[in-house]
Amino acid sequence: MLKIAWITDSSACIDEELQHHPDVYVVPISIILDNQEYRDGVDLTPYELYNKLKSSTSQPKTSQPSVGQFLALYEKLQYSYDYIISIHVSSKLSGTYSSSFQAAQQIQKPIYIIDSKVTSYPMTALISEGIRLNRAGTEINDIVSTIQKLVDKNKMYVIVGSLEQLYASGRLNSIQFVVGSLLKIKPIITFNNGTLAIYDKVRTERKALHRFLTILKEEIQNSKISEVYLLYGLHSDKAQVLKRKIESLFPSLNVLTFPFSTSLGVHTGEDTIGISWFNN
Repeated sequence: MLKIAWITDSSACIDEELQHHPDVYVVPISIILDNQEYRDGVDLTPYELYNKLKSSTSQPKTSQPSVGQFLALYEKLQYSYDYIISIHVSSKLSGTYSSSFQAAQQIQKPIYIIDSKVTSYPMTALISEGIRLNRAGTEINDIVSTIQKLVDKNKMYVIVGSLEQLYASGRLNSIQFVVGSLLKIKPIITFNNGTLAIYDKVRTERKALHRFLTILKEEIQNSKISEVYLLYGLHSDKAQVLKRKIESLFPSLNVLTFPFSTSLGVHTGEDTIGISWFNN
Protein backbone atom coordinates (compact mmCIF):
# COMPACT_ATOMS: atom_id res chain seq x y z
CA MET A 1 0.00 0.00 0.00
CA LEU A 2 1.27 3.45 -0.93
CA LYS A 3 1.87 6.12 1.69
CA ILE A 4 -0.46 8.92 0.51
CA ALA A 5 -1.25 12.23 2.18
CA TRP A 6 -4.79 13.43 1.48
CA ILE A 7 -5.31 17.20 1.55
CA THR A 8 -8.54 19.13 1.27
CA ASP A 9 -9.97 22.49 2.36
CA SER A 10 -12.54 23.25 5.02
CA SER A 11 -15.43 23.60 2.60
CA ALA A 12 -15.47 19.79 2.63
CA CYS A 13 -17.52 18.18 5.36
CA ILE A 14 -15.01 15.76 6.86
CA ASP A 15 -16.88 12.91 8.54
CA GLU A 16 -15.89 11.49 11.90
CA GLU A 17 -13.86 8.65 10.42
CA LEU A 18 -11.64 10.92 8.33
CA GLN A 19 -11.34 13.49 11.12
CA HIS A 20 -9.26 10.92 12.97
CA HIS A 21 -7.41 9.57 9.94
CA PRO A 22 -3.65 10.21 10.33
CA ASP A 23 -3.13 10.90 6.61
CA VAL A 24 -5.96 13.41 6.06
CA TYR A 25 -5.19 17.13 6.39
CA VAL A 26 -7.62 20.06 6.15
CA VAL A 27 -6.51 23.59 5.24
CA PRO A 28 -9.02 26.11 6.64
CA ILE A 29 -10.69 28.81 4.56
CA SER A 30 -10.85 32.18 6.32
CA ILE A 31 -14.07 33.99 7.19
CA ILE A 32 -14.04 37.76 7.66
CA LEU A 33 -16.93 39.06 9.73
CA ASP A 34 -17.11 42.58 11.23
CA ASN A 35 -13.37 43.04 10.57
CA GLN A 36 -12.56 39.87 12.52
CA GLU A 37 -10.93 36.91 10.78
CA TYR A 38 -11.88 33.35 11.71
CA ARG A 39 -10.59 30.01 10.50
CA ASP A 40 -13.40 27.86 9.18
CA GLY A 41 -13.99 24.89 11.45
CA VAL A 42 -11.32 26.06 13.91
CA ASP A 43 -12.39 29.41 15.35
CA LEU A 44 -16.01 29.48 14.23
CA THR A 45 -18.76 26.85 14.07
CA PRO A 46 -21.83 27.15 11.80
CA TYR A 47 -24.02 27.78 14.86
CA GLU A 48 -21.75 30.63 16.02
CA LEU A 49 -21.67 32.08 12.49
CA TYR A 50 -25.44 32.24 12.10
CA ASN A 51 -25.80 33.85 15.53
CA LYS A 52 -23.20 36.48 14.66
CA LEU A 53 -24.88 37.19 11.32
CA LYS A 54 -28.03 38.34 13.13
CA SER A 55 -26.17 41.27 14.67
CA SER A 56 -23.47 41.76 12.04
CA THR A 57 -23.01 45.25 10.63
CA SER A 58 -21.22 44.10 7.47
CA GLN A 59 -21.52 41.43 4.81
CA PRO A 60 -19.33 38.45 5.74
CA LYS A 61 -16.67 37.35 3.27
CA THR A 62 -14.48 34.32 2.77
CA SER A 63 -10.81 34.24 1.84
CA GLN A 64 -9.04 31.32 0.21
CA PRO A 65 -6.01 29.76 1.91
CA SER A 66 -2.81 31.38 0.69
CA VAL A 67 -0.18 29.75 -1.49
CA GLY A 68 2.12 29.99 1.53
CA GLN A 69 -0.25 27.93 3.71
CA PHE A 70 -0.31 25.10 1.19
CA LEU A 71 3.41 25.37 0.56
CA ALA A 72 4.20 25.06 4.26
CA LEU A 73 2.04 21.96 4.52
CA TYR A 74 3.48 20.36 1.38
CA GLU A 75 7.02 21.04 2.53
CA LYS A 76 6.23 19.42 5.87
CA LEU A 77 4.67 16.30 4.32
CA GLN A 78 6.88 15.70 1.29
CA TYR A 79 9.44 13.56 3.13
CA SER A 80 6.88 11.46 5.01
CA TYR A 81 4.75 10.34 2.05
CA ASP A 82 5.18 8.71 -1.34
CA TYR A 83 2.53 10.94 -2.88
CA ILE A 84 0.23 13.83 -2.01
CA ILE A 85 -3.31 14.09 -3.41
CA SER A 86 -5.07 17.41 -2.85
CA ILE A 87 -8.83 17.65 -3.53
CA HIS A 88 -10.52 21.06 -3.42
CA VAL A 89 -13.73 23.02 -3.77
CA SER A 90 -14.70 23.91 -7.33
CA SER A 91 -12.17 26.26 -8.92
CA LYS A 92 -15.13 28.21 -10.37
CA LEU A 93 -16.25 29.15 -6.84
CA SER A 94 -12.98 29.72 -5.01
CA GLY A 95 -9.30 30.41 -5.61
CA THR A 96 -8.39 27.59 -3.21
CA TYR A 97 -7.56 25.19 -6.03
CA SER A 98 -5.28 27.81 -7.60
CA SER A 99 -3.43 28.40 -4.31
CA SER A 100 -2.93 24.67 -3.89
CA PHE A 101 -1.75 24.25 -7.49
CA GLN A 102 0.74 27.12 -7.29
CA ALA A 103 2.21 25.71 -4.08
CA ALA A 104 2.55 22.25 -5.63
CA GLN A 105 4.66 23.67 -8.46
CA GLN A 106 7.34 24.55 -5.90
CA ILE A 107 7.65 21.02 -4.50
CA GLN A 108 9.71 18.18 -6.01
CA LYS A 109 7.44 15.48 -4.56
CA PRO A 110 4.64 14.37 -6.95
CA ILE A 111 1.48 16.21 -5.92
CA TYR A 112 -1.84 15.62 -7.66
CA ILE A 113 -4.24 18.58 -7.45
CA ILE A 114 -7.87 17.69 -8.20
CA ASP A 115 -10.71 20.13 -8.84
CA SER A 116 -13.80 18.49 -7.31
CA LYS A 117 -16.07 20.81 -9.35
CA VAL A 118 -18.39 20.78 -6.34
CA THR A 119 -18.26 21.41 -2.60
CA SER A 120 -19.17 19.91 0.78
CA TYR A 121 -19.40 16.17 1.52
CA PRO A 122 -18.90 14.93 -2.07
CA MET A 123 -15.28 16.11 -1.70
CA THR A 124 -14.93 13.90 1.37
CA ALA A 125 -16.48 10.98 -0.51
CA LEU A 126 -13.78 11.35 -3.17
CA ILE A 127 -11.09 11.09 -0.48
CA SER A 128 -12.75 8.05 1.07
CA GLU A 129 -12.87 6.31 -2.29
CA GLY A 130 -9.20 7.12 -2.89
CA ILE A 131 -8.25 5.66 0.49
CA ARG A 132 -10.27 2.53 -0.31
CA LEU A 133 -8.53 2.12 -3.65
CA ASN A 134 -5.12 2.53 -2.03
CA ARG A 135 -5.92 -0.15 0.55
CA ALA A 136 -6.87 -2.44 -2.33
CA GLY A 137 -3.40 -2.01 -3.83
CA THR A 138 -4.37 0.26 -6.73
CA GLU A 139 -1.53 2.09 -8.50
CA ILE A 140 -1.30 5.85 -7.97
CA ASN A 141 -2.19 6.79 -11.56
CA ASP A 142 -5.29 4.61 -11.42
CA ILE A 143 -6.33 6.10 -8.08
CA VAL A 144 -6.08 9.64 -9.47
CA SER A 145 -7.82 8.65 -12.72
CA THR A 146 -10.71 7.01 -10.87
CA ILE A 147 -11.22 10.05 -8.64
CA GLN A 148 -11.18 12.38 -11.64
CA LYS A 149 -13.81 10.24 -13.37
CA LEU A 150 -15.96 10.26 -10.23
CA VAL A 151 -15.86 14.06 -10.18
CA ASP A 152 -17.89 14.11 -13.39
CA LYS A 153 -20.39 11.58 -12.02
CA ASN A 154 -21.48 13.73 -9.09
CA LYS A 155 -24.93 15.28 -8.94
CA MET A 156 -25.77 17.98 -6.44
CA TYR A 157 -28.90 20.09 -6.00
CA VAL A 158 -29.32 22.84 -3.41
CA ILE A 159 -32.19 24.96 -2.11
CA VAL A 160 -30.45 28.13 -0.98
CA GLY A 161 -31.65 29.47 2.36
CA SER A 162 -30.73 33.09 1.61
CA LEU A 163 -30.67 34.45 -1.93
CA GLU A 164 -29.48 37.75 -0.45
CA GLN A 165 -26.32 36.15 0.96
CA LEU A 166 -25.65 34.22 -2.24
CA TYR A 167 -26.09 37.35 -4.35
CA ALA A 168 -23.87 39.43 -2.05
CA SER A 169 -21.15 36.78 -2.34
CA GLY A 170 -21.07 37.21 -6.13
CA ARG A 171 -22.21 33.62 -6.80
CA LEU A 172 -25.63 34.67 -8.16
CA ASN A 173 -26.13 37.29 -10.84
CA SER A 174 -28.45 40.26 -10.38
CA ILE A 175 -31.18 39.05 -12.77
CA GLN A 176 -31.45 35.69 -11.00
CA PHE A 177 -31.55 37.46 -7.63
CA VAL A 178 -34.27 39.94 -8.61
CA VAL A 179 -36.47 37.24 -10.14
CA GLY A 180 -36.08 34.99 -7.13
CA SER A 181 -36.59 37.63 -4.46
CA LEU A 182 -39.48 39.57 -6.03
CA LEU A 183 -41.49 36.53 -7.08
CA LYS A 184 -40.64 34.59 -3.91
CA ILE A 185 -39.31 31.76 -6.02
CA LYS A 186 -37.20 29.01 -4.49
CA PRO A 187 -34.56 28.25 -7.12
CA ILE A 188 -32.93 24.84 -7.09
CA ILE A 189 -29.23 25.34 -7.71
CA THR A 190 -27.00 22.72 -9.32
CA PHE A 191 -23.40 22.51 -10.46
CA ASN A 192 -22.66 22.74 -14.17
CA ASN A 193 -19.01 21.79 -14.71
CA GLY A 194 -18.14 23.48 -11.43
CA THR A 195 -20.27 26.59 -11.93
CA LEU A 196 -23.52 27.31 -10.07
CA ALA A 197 -26.58 27.19 -12.32
CA ILE A 198 -30.33 27.34 -11.74
CA TYR A 199 -31.80 23.89 -12.40
CA ASP A 200 -35.43 24.68 -11.61
CA LYS A 201 -37.66 27.28 -9.97
CA VAL A 202 -40.51 26.48 -7.61
CA ARG A 203 -42.73 28.61 -5.36
CA THR A 204 -42.23 26.97 -1.98
CA GLU A 205 -39.65 24.98 -0.10
CA ARG A 206 -42.09 22.08 0.22
CA LYS A 207 -42.38 21.88 -3.56
CA ALA A 208 -38.62 22.19 -3.90
CA LEU A 209 -38.05 19.25 -1.55
CA HIS A 210 -40.60 17.23 -3.50
CA ARG A 211 -38.66 18.12 -6.64
CA PHE A 212 -35.55 16.62 -5.01
CA LEU A 213 -37.40 13.31 -4.75
CA THR A 214 -38.53 13.49 -8.38
CA ILE A 215 -34.99 14.20 -9.59
CA LEU A 216 -33.62 11.34 -7.49
CA LYS A 217 -36.26 8.92 -8.81
CA GLU A 218 -35.44 9.87 -12.40
CA GLU A 219 -31.72 9.35 -11.78
CA ILE A 220 -32.25 5.96 -10.11
CA GLN A 221 -34.13 4.77 -13.19
CA ASN A 222 -31.11 5.56 -15.37
CA SER A 223 -28.13 5.01 -13.07
CA LYS A 224 -26.99 2.76 -10.26
CA ILE A 225 -26.97 4.85 -7.08
CA SER A 226 -26.00 3.31 -3.75
CA GLU A 227 -25.58 6.35 -1.48
CA VAL A 228 -27.29 9.70 -1.11
CA TYR A 229 -25.96 12.67 0.90
CA LEU A 230 -28.30 15.20 2.50
CA LEU A 231 -26.63 18.51 3.35
CA TYR A 232 -28.02 21.23 5.58
CA GLY A 233 -27.15 24.66 6.96
CA LEU A 234 -28.20 24.82 10.60
CA HIS A 235 -31.45 22.88 10.78
CA SER A 236 -30.78 19.15 10.72
CA ASP A 237 -34.47 18.40 11.31
CA LYS A 238 -35.27 19.24 7.68
CA ALA A 239 -32.62 16.81 6.52
CA GLN A 240 -33.95 14.11 8.84
CA VAL A 241 -37.50 14.48 7.49
CA LEU A 242 -36.19 14.22 3.93
CA LYS A 243 -34.01 11.26 4.92
CA ARG A 244 -37.03 9.32 6.19
CA LYS A 245 -38.96 10.03 3.00
CA ILE A 246 -36.09 8.83 0.80
CA GLU A 247 -35.59 5.69 2.90
CA SER A 248 -39.27 4.84 2.61
CA LEU A 249 -39.29 5.36 -1.16
CA PHE A 250 -35.89 3.79 -1.86
CA PRO A 251 -35.11 1.26 0.90
CA SER A 252 -31.89 0.07 -0.77
CA LEU A 253 -30.24 3.49 -0.60
CA ASN A 254 -27.81 4.41 2.16
CA VAL A 255 -28.82 7.96 3.18
CA LEU A 256 -26.29 10.08 5.09
CA THR A 257 -26.70 13.60 6.51
CA PHE A 258 -23.99 16.23 6.96
CA PRO A 259 -23.88 19.96 7.76
CA PHE A 260 -22.51 22.50 5.32
CA SER A 261 -19.26 24.04 6.48
CA THR A 262 -19.13 27.51 8.01
CA SER A 263 -17.45 28.93 4.91
CA LEU A 264 -20.38 27.74 2.79
CA GLY A 265 -22.94 29.02 5.30
CA VAL A 266 -21.56 32.53 4.77
CA HIS A 267 -22.81 32.40 1.18
CA THR A 268 -26.00 30.36 1.48
CA GLY A 269 -27.69 30.88 4.86
CA GLU A 270 -28.86 28.69 7.70
CA ASP A 271 -31.99 27.34 5.93
CA THR A 272 -30.04 25.85 3.04
CA ILE A 273 -30.58 22.17 2.24
CA GLY A 274 -29.04 20.05 -0.50
CA ILE A 275 -28.94 16.55 -1.92
CA SER A 276 -26.07 14.83 -3.69
CA TRP A 277 -24.94 11.45 -5.02
CA PHE A 278 -22.57 9.81 -7.47
CA ASN A 279 -23.93 7.99 -10.50
CA ASN A 280 -22.27 4.64 -11.18
